[in-house]
Amino acid sequence: MVRSGYITASSPDEKDSLFAPSGDKVYRHPTFYEIPDNVPHM
Repeated sequence: MVRSGYITASSPDEKDSLFAPSGDKVYRHPTFYEIPDNVPHM
């Protein structure tokens, strides 16, 4: 549960910048991170 005062909405005009994938944000790709050897499944 969340109080209604904590809920916000974005403008439809902002949808591209908020929800479109961005190729310049490499941190979103799993190849950016090193996976430790003791992690069995990734």
